[in-house]
Amino acid sequence: MFLLPSLRGGGAERVAVTLLQHLDRRRFEPHLALVDAVGPYLADVPPDVPVHDLKAGRARYAMPAIIRLAWKLRPQVVLSTLGHLNLVVILARPFLPRGVKLLVREGITVSACLAVDVQYAPVWRWLYRRFYKISDKIICQSDSMLIDLVQNFGVPREKTVRIYNPVDVQRIKRLADSAPSPYSGPGPHLVSAGRLCNQKGFDVLLDAMAVVRQTFPGAHLTILGDGPLEAGLEAQRDRLGLREAVHFAGFQPNPYPYFKHADLLVLASRYEGLPNVVLEALALGVPVVATDCPGGIREIHRLCPGSVTVCNTDHQSLAASIVSECLRSRRPRDSGALKRLGHEFEVEEVIGCYEELFSFLPESAEA
Repeated sequence: MFLLPSLRGGGAERVAVTLLQHLDRRRFEPHLALVDAVGPYLADVPPDVPVHDLKAGRARYAMPAIIRLAWKLRPQVVLSTLGHLNLVVILARPFLPRGVKLLVREGITVSACLAVDVQYAPVWRWLYRRFYKISDKIICQSDSMLIDLVQNFGVPREKTVRIYNPVDVQRIKRLADSAPSPYSGPGPHLVSAGRLCNQKGFDVLLDAMAVVRQTFPGAHLTILGDGPLEAGLEAQRDRLGLREAVHFAGFQPNPYPYFKHADLLVLASRYEGLPNVVLEALALGVPVVATDCPGGIREIHRLCPGSVTVCNTDHQSLAASIVSECLRSRRPRDSGALKRLGHEFEVEEVIGCYEELFSFLPESAEA
């Protein structure tokens, strides 16, 4: 039983849908439970996967519905994704059928998130330290996330496993080829994508864009995504005189033509888990500039040398890296760029890791 808040769009949701699409049906019968069964990724859920709408609205109200559904389905494994929902299902564990294996998949570098974005951070830190270790396994998207949970939250090392996010290269290439270039003008054309929230650092990127335009007056930035800071970011853009240079394109179910035809993808995040947009851009041969934030950026940089430029998180450093990258001669697009990341990111490898985890977890201790 896969358990998510919704399928409104995001890296965790895309990973879950990819797993549902590729799990071996001869061995597994996947079910999908959603706190709120909405979102564009619902259309990508395979037709043979039952979708259970918990109709709870918010994760904090979902515990009774999760318990009822678990007793109805009697799953061997429950896989929950995203921190708040993970804590809810962990707290529900004493009321789940005996023997259910409980996996939680962490979405971000927790200590960095608590330091930057979370009210009542000491309470959340205590919750993580007290309850995360109750799960059978904690899936981390990067080694840096795993180390963070072990060192800063007292999670036993043997409870953790690092599984990188899957990148479905064939699907990405097919969707990238399904539409023409969305760009016009001299460029260079930059693209960034993510939820419009503090984590993603779009405010830093806008400040950097004002500096970039001093060197490249025709530079244009397209931002894909929506979120609570949209109005404030648009106002910042206008204050910086970038109305013609920065376009907020909203959430795009198919962002890949934007990636394919861009000269550069920029990630300005303050913290991450393992940013799918970077992997997807590299799969299309698009160079990346990314801030040196907590998360898996340095692991991607190490596994794909020469394709990711890592810089400090201030806007001047970000601008300098963007300018330096744009001043280079145009690179031929390398459709095999993913191979330089190593086999850890290939769909078959990642699916195999999850299938092995589902099959060979030790029996859960009685809650």
